[in-house]
Amino acid sequence: MVDQSIAGPVKANASEGDRSGRARLVILLLCLCLAIAVLLSLTFGASDASAVTVIGDWLFGIVPGDAALNARDSLIVYDIRLPRVILGVLVGAALAVSGAVMQGLFRNPLADPGLIGVSAGSSLGAVAVVVLGGTMLAPLAALLGTLALPLAAFFGGLATTLVLYQIATRRGQTSVATMLLAGIALTALAMAMTGILIFMADDRQLRDLTFWQLGSLGGATWPKISSVGPIIVLALAAMPFLARSLNALALGEATAGHLGIPVQRLKYTAIVGVSAAVGASVAVSGGIGFVGIVVPHLLRLLIGPDNRYLLPASALLGASLLLLADAVARTIVVPAELPIGIVTAVAGAPFFLWILLRKRGVIDL
Repeated sequence: MVDQSIAGPVKANASEGDRSGRARLVILLLCLCLAIAVLLSLTFGASDASAVTVIGDWLFGIVPGDAALNARDSLIVYDIRLPRVILGVLVGAALAVSGAVMQGLFRNPLADPGLIGVSAGSSLGAVAVVVLGGTMLAPLAALLGTLALPLAAFFGGLATTLVLYQIATRRGQTSVATMLLAGIALTALAMAMTGILIFMADDRQLRDLTFWQLGSLGGATWPKISSVGPIIVLALAAMPFLARSLNALALGEATAGHLGIPVQRLKYTAIVGVSAAVGASVAVSGGIGFVGIVVPHLLRLLIGPDNRYLLPASALLGASLLLLADAVARTIVVPAELPIGIVTAVAGAPFFLWILLRKRGVIDL
């Protein structure tokens, strides 16, 4: 007969360890939150255009009021707000999922595309195309067309990530301290080279790059979405297939190998996927920080570290938070627009400091 004093705690611990039910509930709630965020982003802005009127006109074809005003509202909603919302969903999901994948790959909660140089490398590639696209890189830019910018950002982020991985990994083990220090060095190098290119830019390019580096969804257009959207969607669609392998990798590379996980192929697949997602995002939105580190941490507190649930939940929460941040950026200083990178930094930096204080004595640097 089982001692109830022992069976009780065992059953409690088992129920506490299995968070799959809570994770599914959180994912459903996040779907609802994303739908609300999309509706708010389509409805509110510097203009008083009504998304409800536009949707009613689209569904029923007859909406009372001035036909000219209805046409204006349709133009604002369909050609300005809707591309911005779609781009915000794609970029927010890409940054959040990339952060979750990198944290699983490096097995460290401090890993983030912005902290270890991936975003800086992507920015360098994008700035090189913008500044040199009419001179040294003119043939390449003409050949690739609208794909030149996202591809340059992708290869910039990929090169940075590969160099970082080679520096931080020895004998199959990744050093956290080396990773962070190498990330700081690579970020500084990429920013220095970006500074040289900005110094070479003309006045028009300089104004565009200065605002772009702070992060913004203001330049969202249908052609931009068509050029980077497929890259981000493919990367996001591939990453959930890495979830089980990342779960096994959390036990250590040797253990994951014994479980039949192709560790090296997993690493390179994750690196390419993250570089594609972050590179394409940086190409169209500029530097938007803290999404990749805040979102996975917040979700781990709610649903645990299981990547089968963490990755889709990160995509949903990242998209929702970026849409809300963009709504704040568009409305807080009307008629001007605050760069969205400032909003995410103001909200994300205190949270990141809280993470460090909460885990003080746990993270061994």
